[in-house]
Amino acid sequence: MTVVERREVALVDLLDRLLAGGVVITGDITLRIADVDLVRIDLNALISSVNAQVPAPWASRHE
Repeated sequence: MTVVERREVALVDLLDRLLAGGVVITGDITLRIADVDLVRIDLNALISSVNAQVPAPWASRHE
């Protein structure tokens, strides 16, 4: 086993890395019975950290 295979990553470290680079989540779920669509869920999400270089979209622009 190499060093890379044994390396463990804490959940906090993983979340920090994902938020620093940003994550895009896309998916479609359809609940269907007898070829009849009952529920359809479309998911499009962008998850990213907010800092001085990437301000929050809801932040006021009053400076």
